[in-house]
Amino acid sequence: MNREELKDFHQRGYFGPFKVYEIDEMRAMWRRERLRLMDRSNAAYGDEGAAAGNTNIANYDRHLDSEFLADHISRPEIVDRVTSVLGPDVLCWRTEFFPKYPGDEGTDWHQADTFANASGKPQIVWPDAEEFGGTVTVWTAFTEANEDTGCLQFIPGTHQTMFYDETKRMHYDPNQINSAEKDGVRRGFFGYDYRELQIDPDWKPDESKAVSMVMRPGEAILFWSTLMHASLPHNGKTDEMRLGFASRYVPTRVNVYPGTDEIEEYGGRVSLDKYGAVLVAGRNDNPHNRIAVSTTTGHPFTTR
Repeated sequence: MNREELKDFHQRGYFGPFKVYEIDEMRAMWRRERLRLMDRSNAAYGDEGAAAGNTNIANYDRHLDSEFLADHISRPEIVDRVTSVLGPDVLCWRTEFFPKYPGDEGTDWHQADTFANASGKPQIVWPDAEEFGGTVTVWTAFTEANEDTGCLQFIPGTHQTMFYDETKRMHYDPNQINSAEKDGVRRGFFGYDYRELQIDPDWKPDESKAVSMVMRPGEAILFWSTLMHASLPHNGKTDEMRLGFASRYVPTRVNVYPGTDEIEEYGGRVSLDKYGAVLVAGRNDNPHNRIAVSTTTGHPFTTR
C-alpha cells in the first residue's frame, strides 16, 4: 500500500476490494477444495469442530489442515498489504469461513477488539501501552458477494471508537437464528444478539452511512476488526451460497489466547492442543505465542 492508500485506509478503516485470484481461477479452486474440506480427519479441532455442527466455531482454522488455505493466508497480495499496516512481524492467528445460504439472515452490526464478545475471555491482547488494537482482517470472496447474496457492509471511520463492551456476556440462543428483524433488515449474530454488548443501550449505528462491499470471486477486502461491520441477508434470488474466508492478522507482540487452552463460544467448545499461530512475515520474538510451522499433514507454512 502506498502513502495515499495507507492514509485512506487509516481514515476509513478498510482498503479494497483488491484482486487475489482471477475469477475463473477462484471458481475452479473452490470446486476442488470444497470437497477436500469435507474431510475433517486432520483438522486441528477434528471431531470437536464437527460436533459444533452449524455453529460458527465449526468453521475455524481450516488453514491448519488445508494446503490451499495454508498457502492462501501467506499470499503476497495479502501479506504485503497487511505488513504495510501492522509492520514487518505478523502472525495469522485465526481463519474462519463465513457461509451464507439462500434465506439466511444478515449479520448484526458489530466490532471486535479482543474477541471476547462471545466467550467473555480475551482471545487477543495487545501490549498495555496500546489502548486497543483488534486485528486486521482480510475477507476473501470465494463466491459472488453482492447485495442479493449478503455482502459485507461497513460504516467508514468507526474503527477508532468502540461502541461495545466486550467484557459483557452475550447469551447464546440458537432459536434466534433467522428469527429477528432489526430496523427492517433480518440480522443476527450466529445465535447471539450483539446489541447486548452496547455501551449505550439506546445507541444505534448510523446505517445511512453504510457502504456495501460488492466483490467478485477472488477479490478481497482488508479492514480493522474494530470497524463497524455487518452483512446483508441472502435474499434467495439466486441459489448460490455466498462464501467468504476471513484470515485475521496481528503483530507478533500481541498475545494470542492468553490464559486459556480452549475456545468456548457459539454453543461449542474446542481444545487448542493442536493450535498454533502462523508466522506469515518477519520474525517472532514473543515467547507467549505457540507457532505452527506446518499443517497437521506436514505442509510447510510460508513466512515472507
